[in-house]
Amino acid sequence: MSTDPSGGHGRVLVVDVGGTNVKMYVAGEAEPRKFPSGPGFTPRQLQEGIRLLLGDAQYDVVTLGVPGPVAHGRIIDRPINLGPGWVEFDPGELFQRPVRIINDAALQAVGSHQGGKMLFLGLGTGLGTAMVADHTVLPLEMGHLPYRKGHTFEEYVGTAGMERLGKKKWTKVVFDVVRRFQNALLPDYVVLGGGNAKKLDELPPGCQRGANVMAFVGGCRLWEEEWSHVAPVRDVPVAV
Repeated sequence: MSTDPSGGHGRVLVVDVGGTNVKMYVAGEAEPRKFPSGPGFTPRQLQEGIRLLLGDAQYDVVTLGVPGPVAHGRIIDRPINLGPGWVEFDPGELFQRPVRIINDAALQAVGSHQGGKMLFLGLGTGLGTAMVADHTVLPLEMGHLPYRKGHTFEEYVGTAGMERLGKKKWTKVVFDVVRRFQNALLPDYVVLGGGNAKKLDELPPGCQRGANVMAFVGGCRLWEEEWSHVAPVRDVPVAV
């Protein structure tokens, strides 16, 4: 794998915190690194995993993707599929580098965008949602909206829903959810990403299959000039 960090900011470290794994990529390296996360995963465990796995890797700036709502460079609510402590978490203090923090679905959406108005749906532990148009990114939380029988979209198309329904019924639900979102948001095309997208034998009309590696592309793109407005920089804390 090769990704150009561009933008004159130096080498980019991309950290994609998911509900199952944390995946990391230093721009220019051949392969990403990863370690397990899970429902109780905390910022302290993130710190420990990064320390053990990154070692002496060299990087200048950081992009951090998290599976929860992000605004103005901060996590504003606890990610539903992780443990506590994320709202108080300061990534600048952890990395001691300038950091851009963004919702993980929006991160992969930035990397997947090929022009036009794109809807990104991340089929993973939960359901990540984001739209991109003309280098403008709209992180969405549509997975938590009600769908059927008092349950949310995420509870049907996330991993737990797939395990409960079985692959055949789950696939039908995915097709139905995609159609509903297409009718509501009118995208030019839909990218289905996340780890479970590859379990679809065929794709709904108007969709293309994404890839988790596009989160690393998105993380590097955020330091390019045309994308730099998407996520404000959290600067290195000043020692007093």
